[in-house]
Amino acid sequence: MSLTPVAFDALPGWSEDRVSEALPALRRSCDRLDVMAATKGADVWLGPGAYGGTLSDWVELCGDLDRAVPPTVGADEITLRAFLQSRFQPYAVSFTDEAGAQRSDGMFTGYYEAELRGAREPSLEYPVPVHAVPADLVSVDLAASNPDLGAPVPLVGRRDGTMVRPYWTRAEIDDGALNGSAPVLFWAADAVDVHVLHIQGSGRVVMPDGAVERIGYAGNNGHAFVGLGRIMLDRGVVEPGKGSMPHIRAWLKANPEAAHDIMRQNPRYIFFRRIPGTADGPIGALGVPLTPKRSVAVDTRYVPLTVPLWLDTHDPDNRPLRRLVVAQDVGSAIKGAVRGDFFWGFGEPALADAGRMKSRGTWYLLLPRDRAPES
Repeated sequence: MSLTPVAFDALPGWSEDRVSEALPALRRSCDRLDVMAATKGADVWLGPGAYGGTLSDWVELCGDLDRAVPPTVGADEITLRAFLQSRFQPYAVSFTDEAGAQRSDGMFTGYYEAELRGAREPSLEYPVPVHAVPADLVSVDLAASNPDLGAPVPLVGRRDGTMVRPYWTRAEIDDGALNGSAPVLFWAADAVDVHVLHIQGSGRVVMPDGAVERIGYAGNNGHAFVGLGRIMLDRGVVEPGKGSMPHIRAWLKANPEAAHDIMRQNPRYIFFRRIPGTADGPIGALGVPLTPKRSVAVDTRYVPLTVPLWLDTHDPDNRPLRRLVVAQDVGSAIKGAVRGDFFWGFGEPALADAGRMKSRGTWYLLLPRDRAPES
C-alpha cells in the first residue's frame, strides 16, 4: 500500500459533505482509543506499518476534538471542518495489483443490520430458531501442533472423544443435529430472514410487544460460505447481473419450497449472542455501535480501525457518494487496501441500498498532520 499526501481541496466533494454527521462515529472511535491506550500502552502504534502515529497521538487529538467541539454543545459544522483541516493530513491510498500496476481504485459494497420478527418461545408463527454458540463447538490451532503451517490455522469442529471432527453443516443442523447443544436465543417468524441475518452477522429482533433486542455474531460452524446468488445462478432461477440481495430475498419468500432446498446448500451456519443494553446500532469489530452511512468495514492489514477516511464512490443508483466515514468494522470478504463495506443502517430502505451496492471508487486516509507516514 502507498500513501500520497494531498490537500483537503483535492478530496472530491469535500466542501459538500455535512461532516458533522460523522461526529458520533468519530467520538465512538475516540472512546475506544482511550481504552486501547490504557490497555495496550500509549506508545503502541495504531495500525499496521509505521504510519498514523501512536495511540497517545490519537488520544491527544481526541481530547483536542472535545475541546474544539464540546459534546455538550453538539455538532458545529464550521468548527469541526476547520478542526479536521488543521489537525489531519489526507493521504490518497494506492496499491500494486496482481499485474504489477499501481492502482487507486477498488470495490465498495454495502451492508446493513438485518431485522426480523421474533419471540422467546416457539409457536406456529415463530418456528425458526436463532442459536447461540453450541457447547460442543471447539476451535483448535493447528499451527500449534504443526509449526510448518506457519500462521495460526484454526480448525472449528466438534470434539468426539480424542478426535475433532468437522462440525455439522447447515443442512445437518436444519435436520436436528444440534440436539439441544446450542441454546436458542429467539424463535423467528421467517427462515429467509434468518438466513439473511446469518449473512449480515448482526440484527434487530422485533418482539411481539414491539420491544427490540439486538444480537451479534458469536461464532460459526467452520464451513465455507456459499452465496445464495451463486447457488441460484447455477440453478438458473436468477439471471446474471440480477442477483442482488433484495431480488434474492423476494424470490426466496415467493418460492418457500425451493428456498428451503437452496438455503441448505450454503453449509456455513452462524451462531449469535445478545447485545446488552440499548445500543444505538449493531456493534462492529471495534466494539462500538456502528453509525449509519458513516461507518465502514475495512481490511485491517492496511487500514487501522478507528481511523477516519474520505470516501469517493457511487451509491447503487449511480449518485456520488462522497463523505467522511470511520473505519469501525471488518468483514470476511473485505480484502485489500482499497476495499470497503459501507454500513447503510437497518430496515427495508437500508436493505434496498446495501443489497444493490457494488461500486468502484477510491478513498483517502486522514492521519494526524504532525505524524508523516514512515512506510
